[in-house]
Amino acid sequence: MNIIKLNATNSTNDFLKDLMRNQFVENFTIVVANAQEKGRGQRDAGWESEPGKNLTFSVLVRDLIMSPTELFALNIAVALSVFESLNELTSKKCAVKWPNDIMAENKKIAGILIENAIQQNGEIYSVIGIGLNVNQISFQTIKNRTSLKLLEQRDFNLDAILNLILDNLKQNISLVRTNSDMLWDKYLANLFKKEIPTTFEDESQQKFMGIIKGVSSIGQLQVLLEDDSIKSYGVKEIKMLY
Repeated sequence: MNIIKLNATNSTNDFLKDLMRNQFVENFTIVVANAQEKGRGQRDAGWESEPGKNLTFSVLVRDLIMSPTELFALNIAVALSVFESLNELTSKKCAVKWPNDIMAENKKIAGILIENAIQQNGEIYSVIGIGLNVNQISFQTIKNRTSLKLLEQRDFNLDAILNLILDNLKQNISLVRTNSDMLWDKYLANLFKKEIPTTFEDESQQKFMGIIKGVSSIGQLQVLLEDDSIKSYGVKEIKMLY
């Protein structure tokens, strides 16, 4: 396992992708940054992280996905790896918010951004970016955030948490091909706001009520609407208001 540690970079995902353009990068190479100046999340949202207080890292996964239909199974494996690690670090209730944010006590504690690409030879590779709030206690620009220190009132060792997440990630990624049903079962069992009436906002910023029933095989959120119909939404088509 090759770990590259940086003092600062714009984005660990971008650093890893740039590295791949210039040289061969072995599978499961990890890039960790003490400070990430332009961290990104889903929908191009920014990721606020105080230098030296949190985990911001990216992992290269190659030679795993055989077809685009398996991409959401990888998404599930990554989300569960962070979720299961947090369950070992805090007694507070955690959940996976579709598609792959991690919540603790109804506040966001971790975000995941997976960028996939198909090379000319047909190989599909994924750059997995993970941001986890660890020892930061004040969030200035983004609301509804928490950290392990806020949850447990103590400091945590960043390297120890990184190793824990990587161990879980290796184990769960190995299940993408061999036992994806197990991953799906755990993901759906720990889905944030499942079966709870929730307010959503669509692409036109119209608010509506719905109940999360599940997630389709291609990763669309399945929502029961007020007319008793079930509609599926892509990541950019719906936003949960909580």
